[in-house]
Parts: sequence; C-alpha cells; structure tokens
Amino acid sequence: MERTAVNPVTWSVERGLNQGEVVSGHTRSLYISGQTAMSEDGRPRHDGDMAAQLALSTDNLEAVLGKAGMSLANLVRLNVYTTDVDLLLRHYGALAARLGAAGVAPTSTLLGVTRLAIPGQLVEFEGTAVA
Repeated sequence: MERTAVNPVTWSVERGLNQGEVVSGHTRSLYISGQTAMSEDGRPRHDGDMAAQLALSTDNLEAVLGKAGMSLANLVRLNVYTTDVDLLLRHYGALAARLGAAGVAPTSTLLGVTRLAIPGQLVEFEGTAVA
C-alpha cells in the first residue's frame, strides 16, 4: 500500500492530520463503526471523564483494527464526534501522540454533537483503514 499526503495548505499537518490522502495498491478496506468508551461486555465507562474516554475509545478502535490484522498505521480516515469540542481539544494531544507513534496523520473531521447514542459518552470515533 502506498499513501500520498495531499496538503494544499500546511496548517493541518501541524495538527496531525492531512487534508487528503491518495491510497493505492491496497487490497483490503476496513470501515469501522463508532467506537466509544465501552467495556468488553458493552457497558459505558468513565462517565464524564474525557481523558479516560478518549484513551478507551482509542483502545477500542485499535482492537477492531487488530482483529482485522491492521493497526493505527493503516488508518486513513478518522471522524471524531464529541459532545464538548473545547474539552476534547484539551485532551486531543493523547490521541495525536498515538497516531504520531503509528506514523499516520489520517484525514479527519471533528464534529460537535448534542449527544451520542450512549448517555454519558463524550467522544466517539469512526474510521476507515486500508491494507
């Protein structure tokens, strides 16, 4: 798989995301549904704790990737939904560090929403990965 960043402007790279990515030579695509701070048995965790929810949501995202034989390095798109954009941005460095450690800056959209499907959840990820 070959990835080519498309950045007509550079401000986004400083924030850890590319404006676009051309992906060629891939053989498999994984579309990942919303991942939140849920335990393995489907119970919401860390009510009201953005840092802990962000960490567990990322763990859950990685678990889906791992089950498909992929890792964060394969992530080409990451949509982030949150009920509190300002609070998320204060903790976003932890996610950016994990993406950076994987050597990726996936295309991304951050959206503030009124609420998520599970009450008490503050952040949710959905993504696309290719291998």
